[in-house]
Amino acid sequence: MISVTELRAGAVFEDAQGLWEVVSYKHVKMGRGSATIRVKVRNLKSGSTIEKTFTSGQRVSDVALSKRKGQYLYTRGEEVVFMDPATFEQVSLQKSILSGKENYLQENETYDLTTADDQVLNIEIPKLTVLKIKETGPGVKGDTVSNVFKDAIAENSVKIKVPLFINVGDKIKVDTRTNTYVERVR
Repeated sequence: MISVTELRAGAVFEDAQGLWEVVSYKHVKMGRGSATIRVKVRNLKSGSTIEKTFTSGQRVSDVALSKRKGQYLYTRGEEVVFMDPATFEQVSLQKSILSGKENYLQENETYDLTTADDQVLNIEIPKLTVLKIKETGPGVKGDTVSNVFKDAIAENSVKIKVPLFINVGDKIKVDTRTNTYVERVR
């Protein structure tokens, strides 16, 4: 059992409704009453997101998670297929569980698969990745005071806001957690 005050982003716990991963955490203290903990959580089996509220001092069940390697093979419809490099066993995950991470997967790359009770629940992808710009509009400079961004489409078909100086064919570094431009790669 762990205290609800330890439920930071990325923590995993279990309750009667299933296994949950914390997306965001907020500690609220109002006047003379007790503190409340509000967490936005994602169900690891269905991928749905809800908010849960706990009072300070409550406890939730901790989950024993383990990691194993998985090589990305391909995407088939709504399933993403990985292979264990040691046993050659194939594992498929639903796109709804991955919540957008499937856009950053590259064929034959190895990723960490998070498992509980021999069931794959999630994957870990690098926080930063390099992508090539496939399509973007022209960069027209005007009387700008601050940074101006334009729409671009990367090689993996993800739409990203990039600065005006980025052109088709340029490589950029992208934050995979927020889907935002970080810097141009030379």
